[in-house]
This record gives sequence, C-alpha cells and structure tokens, in this order.
Amino acid sequence: MQSTPTTVPDSIISGFHALSEPLRVKVLQLLKNREICVCDLCDILDVSQSKLSFHLKTLKEANLVCARQEGRWIYYSLNQPQFQVLQQYLTEYTSNTIVPASCCEDS
Repeated sequence: MQSTPTTVPDSIISGFHALSEPLRVKVLQLLKNREICVCDLCDILDVSQSKLSFHLKTLKEANLVCARQEGRWIYYSLNQPQFQVLQQYLTEYTSNTIVPASCCEDS
C-alpha cells in the first residue's frame, strides 16, 4: 500500500533549507535577543560582507529575518512569527500517535 503524497508549504521548505547551513544558524543565534548591523555581524562571525550577504539573502527569502535600513546601514532582526510557523509544523510531529504499518503482501 502506497501512502498519499502530502503538500508541504514553500515557507516550511525554505525555512528548513535556510536552517541547514551552520553560518546561517550562527547568524540566527546572534539575532536571538537583539537587532544587529551587517558590519557587526561580519566582525563577530569573521566573514566577508559578500559571503554574509549571500546567507542573509537566503534567510530573508525564508522570511526568518527582517531587514531595516537606517542611513547606509542595514540592521537585521528575527522575524519571530515565521519561527512560530516552523514550530507549529514541528509540533505536528510530536503530537501524533504513530500507526503501525500493515503487513506487505507478496506479489
């Protein structure tokens, strides 16, 4: 018996994709409690601005961070509602009862 394929929203897929890279997770850790300027993120993480920009773009596309420009500086912060979406999705996996598989039939 084959299971029915399910549709996973793009926001969930892009969120987990963004979380799959260690540097992006480090950025999120730094943003957990405060907003930080790109220049400070580069200094703290010891990465070039071009490399960090690539990863910040992925985080923005996944809707995990928000950007705010002030003058020539860009400040990043967490987009907490998107983390709640991911958390709610994961909760579905911890609150279900697992149904045992039925025996396969020999063909």
